[in-house]
Amino acid sequence: MRTMVEAAFEIPGAGPASDYAGELLGSLDCRAVRAEGPPDRPASQAWAASGAMALTGFAEGPPRAEPAGVALVARGAERALKALAARLGVALAIDGPALLAERAALLGLARRGRTSAGGASRLLEAADGWVAVTLARPDDLQSLPAWLGEGPGDDPWSLVADRLRKWSLADAVARGRLLGLAVAAAGDLVGPAPVWMRVAAHGRAVHRRGAPPLVVDLSSLWAGPLCTRLLQLAGARVVKVESASRPDGARAHPRLFERLNAGKELLALDFASEAGRAALRELLGRADVVVESARPRALAQLGIDAESLVAERPGLVWVAISGHGRREPGAGWVAFGDDAAAAAGLAVLAGRGGDGPLFCGDAIADPLAGLHAAVAALACLATGRGALVDLSLRDVAAQALRFEGAAAGARVLACEGGFCVVEGGERQAVLSPVDAMRPSAACR
Repeated sequence: MRTMVEAAFEIPGAGPASDYAGELLGSLDCRAVRAEGPPDRPASQAWAASGAMALTGFAEGPPRAEPAGVALVARGAERALKALAARLGVALAIDGPALLAERAALLGLARRGRTSAGGASRLLEAADGWVAVTLARPDDLQSLPAWLGEGPGDDPWSLVADRLRKWSLADAVARGRLLGLAVAAAGDLVGPAPVWMRVAAHGRAVHRRGAPPLVVDLSSLWAGPLCTRLLQLAGARVVKVESASRPDGARAHPRLFERLNAGKELLALDFASEAGRAALRELLGRADVVVESARPRALAQLGIDAESLVAERPGLVWVAISGHGRREPGAGWVAFGDDAAAAAGLAVLAGRGGDGPLFCGDAIADPLAGLHAAVAALACLATGRGALVDLSLRDVAAQALRFEGAAAGARVLACEGGFCVVEGGERQAVLSPVDAMRPSAACR
């Protein structure tokens, strides 16, 4: 990626979160300079205060102090966002770690060990390892007979658990992915953590005008809508486009949908009609930023080629959020936030020292990806370049492994009717999830 002008972005504070913010900006060809500010709190304290630690562990036991590095990653992404927004003249007021648990605050979720906080994912034993399985859609239940060889009956999870114990890890994952199920091996990530994003195509740079950028949001559920909500808070005009026949699944939870889409303009189109597809193409032709979370073939069926659009439109920023990236072999794999985080190694880290992996937070890969996607989009806007940014839930979640062992010296104790973390002589209560992003304007 090449910037049009040399730009420096101030990152206040000292410590690993500020270092991470500088690295994020550097990977986007933005020069970060350090400014005075308070030092970072210990990772375990930031994790305890985020609300996500309260969602990690067995319901009947204490919350887990690992993986505390998730809070450092979220804080670093928050600082990078604030630095970029400041260049655009906006003082962005967000709390990155608190965003990790916002869905749980709105839906009243709690930690459940090897069942995800949201209830749609399970960590199950195969013959030679652990598998993360998500059954979040009606289509997933309909695919179970083809995956398992028989109908699931009244208790699909019991049948899945029984069958997986007889299969190898590789067979279970390969068979599930072939049917479009969100299935992943929950193990240690082999080798170094992957890069958090890739530039799949470069576009020509432009000098941007003073008008607010137009963001077209084609995404659904959590990561993409969070990204575009953050862009809206940074001053962008956001138009959220939904299929008239298959609206955003987040609508099943009205409070969550409102938080993620407050301030956006909503547009429903019939993609089965030529008029609907033409309206979408016209809107994309005016966009400064496009954010989508579909597998590449889904947009191809609508006649949309992101690479071609980025090459043709100077300054167009296209952010593609997927489970395992746009490149093969993962381009066709389905993933949700919980199983993607398990694939990144966070479930193993959360269960370290116990008797097996545990879910980390609530679909933690989703809010992490939303934060990082917003960093990528704002960096491109601030420097004028066009690009197709390929960003996956799994790769972003794996960034927390950079800070593996960040809470090694922390102790979790029962205190004052709850739990607290003690590290270095300092004590931090394990806080419950909070509603971190109350809207000031409704969807339109």
